[in-house]
Formats: sequence, structure tokens, C-alpha cells
Amino acid sequence: MPQLSKKGIDLPTSPIRKLVVYSEQAKANGIDVLHLNIGQPDIAAPKEATAAVKHSNLDLLPYGPSQGTLSYREKLVDYYDKHQINISTEDIIVTTGASEALTFALNVICDAGDEIIIPEPFYANYNGFASAASVRVVPVISEFHAQFQLPALENISGKISAKTKAILLCNPSNPTGYVYSQKEVDTLCELAIKHDIFLIVDEVYREFIHGSEPHYSVLNNESASDHTVMIDSVSKRYSMCGARVGSLVSRNKELIQNVLKFAHLRLSPPTYALIASEAALSAPESYLKGVIKEYTQRRNVLIKHLEQIPNVQVSHPMGAFYCIAKLPVDDAEEFSKFLLTDFNLNNQTVMLAPAKGFYSSPNVGLNEVRIAFILDQEKLILAATILEKALEAYKKFVP
Repeated sequence: MPQLSKKGIDLPTSPIRKLVVYSEQAKANGIDVLHLNIGQPDIAAPKEATAAVKHSNLDLLPYGPSQGTLSYREKLVDYYDKHQINISTEDIIVTTGASEALTFALNVICDAGDEIIIPEPFYANYNGFASAASVRVVPVISEFHAQFQLPALENISGKISAKTKAILLCNPSNPTGYVYSQKEVDTLCELAIKHDIFLIVDEVYREFIHGSEPHYSVLNNESASDHTVMIDSVSKRYSMCGARVGSLVSRNKELIQNVLKFAHLRLSPPTYALIASEAALSAPESYLKGVIKEYTQRRNVLIKHLEQIPNVQVSHPMGAFYCIAKLPVDDAEEFSKFLLTDFNLNNQTVMLAPAKGFYSSPNVGLNEVRIAFILDQEKLILAATILEKALEAYKKFVP
């Protein structure tokens, strides 16, 4: 039997999709599964995006520019300008989703064995991206009781070593919904300059803010331009996860030149997806305002009903469409499996994402789950009811 790579064998399994086999079996058994485990919006994409693809009338799908079409990058420049982010088309590499943008960033910034510091819990695939690039994740724990705010500066700076190449952040955060303030982002910018490392910020949820404080982009801090990288995507903003169009943005010219080399390897972003993404940027402001309002209402409804469940604690997300809930169980992964294999309420159940997969530190988050409020309010209320009944049943199920 040929031997496989250690890298491939050690690549972590996605905690978001880990229980899919059980959900598929539940569906095969006639159970309706409410998916709160994955950030797949149920709100329709802008009609401008779908119409642009339907009416494209292309006779040929040729290769495009590796950095993305100029027209799309010009539209992105205009979009960012509305957010007080001053960049040029040459600062943008269009990627096949934010995932590819992060992979490019890690491979350009890090060599094998280098380290990146990430406040945890963090988007689970960061572990996978780092592992695939032979980079070591150095976690710094954010506390549930503090709503997952940025860890104390000394806790972060104390992790910086000669191998540290970057700090990675998601703002607003997946999975916690925490929104890092201007002060927190600027503090990390200063730290990156001081230690001559990069600050990479994943801003795919930028639009989804549930309070009065506006989102502050890492690129709003122009004094740290040589040290900052912003990751973005149309997936969540315009409900276009399947388009797989993201971007890597930085004013660091040398970094962009080297990212382009990786972009050359995969030739070009997908043509139809770019057409849809460019058209989405022409959607009226009312589209995003309506989406943000809906997610805020869903957030409020979900938290209200989760907090009514005995012994359940819930974080209060300031952005994105996720929250972390502490459950009165020892092992949230086993409970999440129980929901799919041994429990239903009127032939309905709920799929959750066990939160331990969003931590890199061992034995942390064992009783936590991430919940995505991407279903309508009526279904979220139903999901909370199912969760409450399931927790009651689980007490009798667990020996």
C-alpha cells in the first residue's frame, strides 16, 4: 500500500461538516433537519447577480486575468471607497473564495514551520489552511464571559517568537459574532509594526453589524499598510456561497506580486461567478439594508428563546450571524450526534456545530456549540424548542 503524506493524514476534519453522515441518515429516515451548523444564508441573492448570468449569452468561456477582471476590481474599489478604504485595482487579487485568499496569504507570508497567532475560538478551517501550508497555529484564548473580546495584549505579545509571521483575525468573528473595535484593530496594527509581522483580517461579514458601532477595517489604518492584509468574499454578503469569489487586498506591493504568482498557478477565477459578483455590487443599498435588518431580528429572536432554556448560556453576537451557546452537557459533540441519531420532535431535529472544533487548544469548548441564525424566525423558534426538549431527553439517554 503506497504511503500517504503526513500532511494529508494530519489535516483536521471540518467540525462544521463532521456530522453530515448522521444528518443524511436522519433525512433518509424521514426526519426534517434544521441546519444551524453551517453559514449558508437562506436569503435570495440580488436579482442583479442571477440576471447577469442568465443574460450573459457567452459562446465561449475563456481564461480571464489571474488577478480578476479589471471591471470587477474597479467595482470593488468603488465599493471599498464607500467604507472609507482607499485602495487601487492593483491592490486586489480576486480569488476563488475567501478560502483561496487565506491559502495564498499563508503561503506567501509563511515558510514551513512558521507560526501564526489566532485568537480562539476561530473559524475551524483556519486550522486546515495552516496545516496545508505546513504552518503552526498558536492560539490565544478569548473568554466566553467577556463575549470573546480581544485577549489582553500581553497574552498576544507573549506568544510572538522568531517564528511568528502573522496574527490572523476574523472581524466580525465567525464563530462568536464579536466585532473588534477600532482601538483593538489599531492596537494589533501597532503590534504588527513593532514586531515586523503581518496582520491578516478576514472581513467577509463586514456588512453584518447588529449595533450602532460601525465596522472598522484593518485597511482603514493606513499607517500599517505594509503589514496588513484584508480577506473578503461575496459569499455571505450577497448569499452567493456557491459562486466561490473572494479577494485578497493589501497595499503591500511585494506581497501582492507574490500572491499573483500563486494566482497564476490556478490560472483564473471562474467566469460566470465573476459576472454574478460584479453585478451584485450594482444591487441597490436597500438590498443589504434589508438583509442586515433580517439577520438582526433573527439574532434577537434566537437569543431570547435560547436564554429561556434552563442552564443554557448564550453569547450576544455584535456581528455576523453566529452565536456560541454553552449547553448543560459534558460533550457537545456527542449531544449534537444524539440530536441526529436518537432524537426528533414531531419528525424534526436540529443540526449544530460542536464548538471544540473552533479551538486549537485541547479540551476547550467541549460543552459549547456554534449556532448559525440563517433560518427564518419561525424556524429558529422551533429549533430552540427542539433543543430544549432534546436536552431534557439527553439527561435520560446518557448513562
